[in-house]
Amino acid sequence: MTGVYITIDTEYASSLAGLGRAENFARSIVGGTPEGPAGLFYKMRLMERYGLKGVFFVDPMPALLWGREAIADIVRPIVEGGHDIQLHCHTEWLELAGDRNPFGGRTGRNIADFTFHEQCAILEWARDMLVAAGASRPVAFRAGNYGANDDTLRALAAIGLAYDTSHTPGIAGGACRISLTRRHRRPLRHCGVIEMPTGCIRTFGGGLRHAQVTAISSREMLAAIRHARDHNLSSFTLVSHSFELLCRARMRVNAIVRRRFETLCRGIADMPGVTSATYADNPPVPSPSASVRPVLPASRMRTGMRLAEQFISNSLYGAR
Repeated sequence: MTGVYITIDTEYASSLAGLGRAENFARSIVGGTPEGPAGLFYKMRLMERYGLKGVFFVDPMPALLWGREAIADIVRPIVEGGHDIQLHCHTEWLELAGDRNPFGGRTGRNIADFTFHEQCAILEWARDMLVAAGASRPVAFRAGNYGANDDTLRALAAIGLAYDTSHTPGIAGGACRISLTRRHRRPLRHCGVIEMPTGCIRTFGGGLRHAQVTAISSREMLAAIRHARDHNLSSFTLVSHSFELLCRARMRVNAIVRRRFETLCRGIADMPGVTSATYADNPPVPSPSASVRPVLPASRMRTGMRLAEQFISNSLYGAR
């Protein structure tokens, strides 16, 4: 069986911090709209309808402003739904915390902006806050903005987390500074942890595109999962966000992206030889192969249909 990790970065938006916790929760977590909610709880119900489990990477850093209950309101329903909770961390919140910053006033956009010892302290604080909010002790991590480096992995190992999934071969020139390349696409041991690269597909010209719900179509995602299964690959990691089925202002449903996620869930449930996986129940293992992991080849038809879909989506939902 090929295990599909449906990972969802679950976070308040630091850009909306000035609106207050309740409004931020409504837009970034619940995804409340006139058409109904399309955020975290909608995604959980949809996955449960198809017998799937998700991996929710929850960011506890907003507790610096709003306290533990702000995180417990996220953690509680995920636990009740039987899904997996792991650790996420957006260090942008340290600047917003002002005098409540517990790390000597140090700030940085990404966790990689801090020293090894500072990262240990930040990650330990975040882990303990997540547990205090009701989550089981996490074993896996993804950096906010994917902005980790090798010291991040060493810090994770030092505080007892065994897995990281911040390496994104499909994003060229991103914030990730881990010393791996786009050729490192299999789970592997690196700097004391097992690195679980996010999924990707091939693009024309030899590039890669990351397997995020807003980046590739459901047709491409399902084709990539079938490709992984047919090549006897043990896993495939998809990325989404708690607010990703909304328009950019997070006030309306993006019907195109919502349909994309629904089709994805239904397709995974119906696909033989494939199952949803979690770090709690199906932790990844390093690949025994040193060869470069194969990726789904580029397709003119799939790419053309996605570009048309993206054009319509941006026209209808990109501005507000």
